Amino acid sequence: MIASHPLAYYCTELHHDQVQKVDKYLYHLRLSDENIMDVSMRFRREMDRGLCRDTNPTAAIKMLPTFVRSTPDGTEHGDFLALDLGGTNFRVLLVKVSANGKQKVEMENQIYAIPEDLMRGHGSELFDHIAECLANFLSKLGIKDKKLPLGFTFSFPCQQTKLDESILVSWTKGFKASGVEGKDVVGMLRAAIKKRGDFDIDIVAVINDTVGTMMTCGYDDHHCEIGLIVGTGTNACYMEEMRNLQTVEGDEGRMCVNLEWGAFGDDGALDDLRTSFDREIDAGSLNPGKQLFEKMISGMYMGELVRLILVEMTKDGLLFQGKTTPELLNTGQFQTSFVSAIENEKDNEGLLKAEQVLLSLGLEPSPEDCMATQRVCQVVSTRAAHLCAATLAAVLRQIRDNKAAERLRTTVGVDGSVYKNHPQFARRLHKMVRALVPDCDVRFLRSEDGSGKGAAMVTAVAQRLAKQHAERQCVLDTLRLSRAQLLEVKKRMGEGMARGLARDTHSNATVKMLPTYVRSTPNGTEQGDFLALDLGGTNFRVLLVRVRSGKKRRVEMHDKIYAIPQDIMQGTGEELFDHIVHCIADFLEHMGMRGASLPLGFTFSFPCRQSRLDQGILLKWTKGFKATGCEGQDVVTLLKDAVHRHEGFDLDVVAVVNDTVGTMMTCGYEDPHCEVGLIVGTGTNACYMEEMENVELVEGNTGHMCVNMEWGAFGEHGELDDFCTPFDRTVDECSSNPGKQRYEKMISGMYLGEIVRNVLLDFTAKGLLFCGRLSERLKTRGIFETKFLSQIERYVRIQVCVCVCVCLCVWVCGCSEGALHL
Repeated sequence: MIASHPLAYYCTELHHDQVQKVDKYLYHLRLSDENIMDVSMRFRREMDRGLCRDTNPTAAIKMLPTFVRSTPDGTEHGDFLALDLGGTNFRVLLVKVSANGKQKVEMENQIYAIPEDLMRGHGSELFDHIAECLANFLSKLGIKDKKLPLGFTFSFPCQQTKLDESILVSWTKGFKASGVEGKDVVGMLRAAIKKRGDFDIDIVAVINDTVGTMMTCGYDDHHCEIGLIVGTGTNACYMEEMRNLQTVEGDEGRMCVNLEWGAFGDDGALDDLRTSFDREIDAGSLNPGKQLFEKMISGMYMGELVRLILVEMTKDGLLFQGKTTPELLNTGQFQTSFVSAIENEKDNEGLLKAEQVLLSLGLEPSPEDCMATQRVCQVVSTRAAHLCAATLAAVLRQIRDNKAAERLRTTVGVDGSVYKNHPQFARRLHKMVRALVPDCDVRFLRSEDGSGKGAAMVTAVAQRLAKQHAERQCVLDTLRLSRAQLLEVKKRMGEGMARGLARDTHSNATVKMLPTYVRSTPNGTEQGDFLALDLGGTNFRVLLVRVRSGKKRRVEMHDKIYAIPQDIMQGTGEELFDHIVHCIADFLEHMGMRGASLPLGFTFSFPCRQSRLDQGILLKWTKGFKATGCEGQDVVTLLKDAVHRHEGFDLDVVAVVNDTVGTMMTCGYEDPHCEVGLIVGTGTNACYMEEMENVELVEGNTGHMCVNMEWGAFGEHGELDDFCTPFDRTVDECSSNPGKQRYEKMISGMYLGEIVRNVLLDFTAKGLLFCGRLSERLKTRGIFETKFLSQIERYVRIQVCVCVCVCLCVWVCGCSEGALHL
C-alpha cells in the first residue's frame, strides 16, 4: 500500500513523464480543437439528412419526431403515473403536479429490477413483468381502482407516428428481448395490462429519457429546449421548427426531435477517428456495427475501453512490468464507476483509488502505474466529453439558426450517471461547448428527479394542450362558417345586388351596384400612349402605359410609387389632391415628359357615383382616408383644380374607374373572357359586366356596362349581424368609421390582423396562450399586421370572400344555386 505523502512526492516527480508516455501511446484518442469542430460540422450535416424526407431513410441520425409539441409552461396540474424503462432498473412513479400560484411537484416512486433473463427473453414476458410491477405499485398506494393518465419513458430507439404509439427500431443497452423490435411498445404494454384485468390506466404518451429530462428541467426553467443524457447510453433531443421536420406533415409550431445520436458514425462518418480500441469494443458488443458514437462516450463502454487500453499497454511492457492477470483480461472487470473515482483530484484520492482498483484486479501497481492508469482514464473521459460537446454544439447552432438570433440564450437539461458522477466530465463538456459556440449563452440544468418525472410532465402538457385546444376551438368555431351559412351569405348578397340595381330600392341598398359607364372590355386593337393614376391606399402610383396592337401585342409600363402621409390622408381635400399633382409632376420630370399632354385614366378606389365616364362623385371615404371637402364632390374636378393651382402641366382626364374595374380591364386585355374584377387587399370590392336591361339607374337596354358593386358596405343594414363575432364588433367599434363597411372589415387586409389580435387577446385572457401573460405590445391596435397571416393557411373566414365570388359568377352566368360547391 502506498502512503499518501510519498504518493504526493511521486506525483510531483513522475507526473510529467507518465502523462507524456500515455499521451504518446494514446495519440489517436486525443482530439484537437480542429478535430472536434470538424466532428460538430459532420454531425450538423447528418442532422440535415435526418430531417429531410428524401435522405432520412439512409441517414444514421434518424431525427425521430416525438409528437411532443410544447415544453411545460407552469400551469400544468393533476395526478399522473409514470413508467421509466431505460436500463437494468425500472421505475414506477406517482407524480402530483399543482399550480395554485406556485409550481409544486410531489412524487412517490418504487424501483424494480429487470432480471437479465427477461432482458434477453421474449418481449411478452418483459411487458408482463412491467405490468406486474405497475399493479404492485398501485396496490401499495391504494389507487388501483383509479384510472390515471400515464406517461411511459421508453429509452430505446423508436419510430413514432403519434404521441401514444412508438415502434421499437432496435434494442440497445444490453436488451435483446425477442418479438419487440418493429412492434408498438405501448400496444404491448396495454395488452399486458388487459391480460391481467385487475386495473386500468390511460397511456397518454410514450417518450424516451432525453425527452423526459428536457420536460423535467423545462418545468423549472422555461428556456429549456434541449435534453441530454450521458449515462449507460447517450442521446439528446431538442425542440425543432416544424417547417424543418419534413418527415411529419405540417409546418407550424415546434416539435421535440429525438436525435438518437448514439448511431452517429454507423455509416462510416467517424471511421477516421475510431481507434483499434473502439473497434475491439464494437466487435465484442451485442450489436456490432451499431451505436458506434455511443460506444465512444457512454458509461456502458467507458470502463471497458480503459481496460482494453491497460491490457494493450501491459502487453507492450509499458505497465505492470508487462504482467497481466486473469482479472484484467476478463471483459467488464473495469467498471465505468472506477473511471469516475480514479479521476477524483482531491488530495490524491484518485491515485489511491487507482491503486485499490488495480490491486483488486490482481496487479501489483507501482506509483507510475497508478498515475498512468489515471491518465488513461483522463484521456478516455476527456475524449467522451469533447465528442459530446461537438454534437451538442451542432444542436445549439441549429436552434440559433432557426431563431435567426445573433445570440442564443437556452438551457440544456442533463441527466445520466457519467454526467452526474464523473468529477470532471461536466466541466470539460461545458468548457468545450462554450468554446465551440461562443455566441450561445448556455445553462446546464441537472435533472434531479430522473426521466420518470419527465414522462408525467409530457402527459400533463399533453392534457393541458388538449384542454386548451378544445377551448380555443370553441372560440374559433364562431369564425367557421358551414356550407349552409355560406349559401345563406350568397343568397343575401344576391338580394343586396338586386336592390342596388333597381331604381326604386337603390337609395337604401348597401350594395350600391354603381354604373361605371365602361361599356366594353378590351378586344386587342387598342394602341397608344396613356398616363394612369392609381389611388387606393397608403401608396399612390403614377404610370406611363404604352400599348401596341398588331400581331405582336404588347404593353410597356413605367411607374413610380409615392407615399400618402397619414396627415394628408386625414387632412383637407385640397392638400390631398395638391400632393397627388406634385407626384404627377415629379413623374413627368422623371420620364422627361414635362409639358406633354396625354390621355389619362384615374383609378380611384373609393365608392363613387358616376353619371359619365370622366366623372366620379365620391360617396364616402374608406380604408382610413378622411380628407375633408371631398365627399359629394367630383374627384376629377378636384384633380383638375389642383393641376390648375400647380400651373406646370395640363391633364386630359378621359376616365375615372376604381381598382376593381382596372383589374378587370387589365386581365381582359390578356383574356377576352374576363368580365369580373375582384380586389382583396387593403380593402375589398368587385365589379362585373352587367346587362344594360338590369341597370335601371342608366337609360338604355342594349349592351353591357361594368357595375362597381362596392360590396364592402354589405352588412351595414344588419344583413350579416348573425355572422358577426364579438371580434368583428370590437374591430368595427374601434375603427374610424363604426357601422360602415361591415363586410370589408370581416375579410380585407386592413382589418384581418386586428381580428386576429383580438382573438389572441381573448385567448390570453382565458389562459389559452402565452401562459395567460398579456404583453403591452399586444394591447396596441395595429401591432399584429395582416402580413403576419401569410403563413397561416387555415384562416377559415376568408371562405366568405370565396363564397361571394362564386355568388357573383352565379349572378352573372345565371347559374342555379346548386352550382355552389365549396
